[in-house]
Amino acid sequence: MGVQRIFALVGLCALAGTSLASFASAGEIAPGDVKIVDGALETPLTDKAGDPANGKQAFTDRKAGNCLACHVVTELQDSYLFHGEVGPPLDGVADVYSAAELRARIVNPKTDLPDTIMPAFYRTTGYNRSAGKFDGKTILTAQQVEDVVAYLLTLKE
Repeated sequence: MGVQRIFALVGLCALAGTSLASFASAGEIAPGDVKIVDGALETPLTDKAGDPANGKQAFTDRKAGNCLACHVVTELQDSYLFHGEVGPPLDGVADVYSAAELRARIVNPKTDLPDTIMPAFYRTTGYNRSAGKFDGKTILTAQQVEDVVAYLLTLKE
């Protein structure tokens, strides 16, 4: 993509009040095209493999996934304060769930757990009481979802 086209896209995004993350790029599955079947999302959201280090960053970042607000991960307790206890502990989660099941839970946990308070991290519609500036945007990008899945797959007993 040429520099002029990139600047044009950035300008359009700014005018529309959206971020670049709200657009599916080539090699990504758009939020509206995700198909969760039987609690699993077999197809990765991107062509690029998830990176566990980047996933840990998104997992712990209070302005990204903020997963620690609800979940405990014992190996992170010395480095990050204030782990939540609303969601289940994630120690050993890779021993229980496959990548496809973890991906589905991150993308939209309500497909399998309709009463969960966990948000859908890769969805652009159907939220309750969201601020208008977030309409049409996902909480995590497709790549961040894949990175978080890669990180969760390192959490084995």
